[in-house]
Amino acid sequence: MLSMNTQTRSLAFIGFFAASIMLWWRPLVETSKLALSNDAYTHMFLILPGSAALVYLNWKNTRPYNLESGRPFVSTAAVLLFVVAIIIGGYARWGMAMSFDDPPNNFRLSFSMFALVIWWVSSIIFCFGITTFRSLLFPICFLFLIVPLPQFVLDSIVELLQYQSAFASRILFRAMGVPVTQDGVMVFIPGLNIEVARECSSIRSSLILIVITLILAQLFLRSLWRKALLVAAAIPLSVAKNGLRIFTIGELGTRVDPAFLNGKLHHNGGIVFFGIAVVCMLLLLWILQRSESRFPETEKL
Repeated sequence: MLSMNTQTRSLAFIGFFAASIMLWWRPLVETSKLALSNDAYTHMFLILPGSAALVYLNWKNTRPYNLESGRPFVSTAAVLLFVVAIIIGGYARWGMAMSFDDPPNNFRLSFSMFALVIWWVSSIIFCFGITTFRSLLFPICFLFLIVPLPQFVLDSIVELLQYQSAFASRILFRAMGVPVTQDGVMVFIPGLNIEVARECSSIRSSLILIVITLILAQLFLRSLWRKALLVAAAIPLSVAKNGLRIFTIGELGTRVDPAFLNGKLHHNGGIVFFGIAVVCMLLLLWILQRSESRFPETEKL
């Protein structure tokens, strides 16, 4: 059982955080390079600012109850987590034969970043106590989204998005009376064969939409089931907006001007359909908020 005042707690946390930057400098650099070079990891740039903003917004409510000067706390859990972080980080650095210079198609970078987040979690518990950790559970756990997905997991997600996007576009073509067939990621309409390629899976915008939805759900909804519903809706909505994009470009290319098939809407129009998805998400959020106002609940996360 230890006791520290608020200033000492803050200085200790800064020290632990600085130590983590030094110990995990190379994985942090590799993760940044990965996020800059691979669309599937762009969302990771939102994680640290998003988590910091959520902690800041909750800080005034947390500080009076959990950061009282000299309040004692138990550090056993933190020490155990420190040990876990060191073991996992050591295994990732010395126990795996693959080099960080290779493409991140293995677990090494994922293991290293997972160990780093565990270190941050243990630092928060050690410096501020388990009660503070519980009160800031969501923004702290949100940090785990900075861990890069292993390549085989990412490949499976991209393949699923490709197929489901093709399926969604087929539904839209059929709803508009356009003769259409689908074979895997290929969609066939009169005068045009459409392949939903890997780069057309919208993995970047889909993951960004999910991250934004997680933040919005935490900020503006109280009940756990409504938060889960909003986040769950982001997944089919990601597929639907990509299906809408394929349908729109296909219809414009076959009925208006073939230039649409390789024009700006094809290459740079993703932001338009992403905006449509965000508007739909905000509309659902508004509906869920109104239902909470009409039926007040005390359940919180």
